[in-house]
Amino acid sequence: MHSPSAAHHHQRYIYGILMAGIGSMLFSGKAVLVKLAFSYGANAETLLALRMLMALPMFWTVYWWESRRKPMNPITWLDRGKIFGLGFLGYFLSSYIDFLGLQYISVGLERIVLYLTPTIVLLISYFALNKRISRMQWYALVVGYLGVFVVFIQDASSTGIHAWLGMLLVFGSACSYAAYMIGSGEMVKRIGSVRLVVLASSASAVLSLAQSTLYNPSAVLEQTAQVYWLSLLNASLCTVIPMLLIMIAINRIGSPLVAQAGILGPVSTIFLGYFILSEPITSMQIAGMTLVIVAMWLLVRNDAPRKKSSDFRKSDDLDEIEPLN
Repeated sequence: MHSPSAAHHHQRYIYGILMAGIGSMLFSGKAVLVKLAFSYGANAETLLALRMLMALPMFWTVYWWESRRKPMNPITWLDRGKIFGLGFLGYFLSSYIDFLGLQYISVGLERIVLYLTPTIVLLISYFALNKRISRMQWYALVVGYLGVFVVFIQDASSTGIHAWLGMLLVFGSACSYAAYMIGSGEMVKRIGSVRLVVLASSASAVLSLAQSTLYNPSAVLEQTAQVYWLSLLNASLCTVIPMLLIMIAINRIGSPLVAQAGILGPVSTIFLGYFILSEPITSMQIAGMTLVIVAMWLLVRNDAPRKKSSDFRKSDDLDEIEPLN
């Protein structure tokens, strides 16, 4: 017979896995919604502005709720400058060039490239911060990028030279978010991830609105009803809600297990692309996706022993948990 504490731990584990899986699948829907909005004549600048502006009230509601639960440390002007820079890298620049890239490649390739963000963090840490990479991690890097190349061949066969442009843009998006992940570590410890995500997203909203206004001052007010509904779904179901689910899941089961549940992201994207956008599912695409998933599994397996003792928490606080895009 299981003790009450063991049953409670098992319940937290099951809920954590469900939250991580659902959060990963919801995140993956972003690319599909953006592609659909493109079909109604919207451009990347307007879609980004609408996404961030619609998500902003939801983010600040989360911030208000969290601030009532626990006191928050004061933020200096230097902190504000750093947060603005992180918002530019992690939420404005990475999202904008990701949206641009989606004009040229399939949603399946886009999600697989973004799924490699941890490997980019690894490479930046190796070349810029002189951090060691283990043999297992090198194996994961080789397998992961081989998988992307296999999927890229599939896209290039149908879109030609545009596939190169699209993949480079999305890879640039992953690099920008990887830089954000590296730069946000200290700030998360100082002010907590909820406040960082909200403030960085606010900075991104200001930047995206300014960009859209420069491009076309009235663009955000002249879209079709379909674009507004798709943007609202993007802001809620594919941005704020999955962010909260992933944060709570990390709190309950630790980031290694959440990363493993993240495998559902690229898988669900490929099937959503097939059913909603009529994008084909081929054997090469499945093979490439499998290689990328194996690569991420190798990274998680290599990293799990180091994180196991520090990731599990017994509180339900959302603070001090690494933010995810």
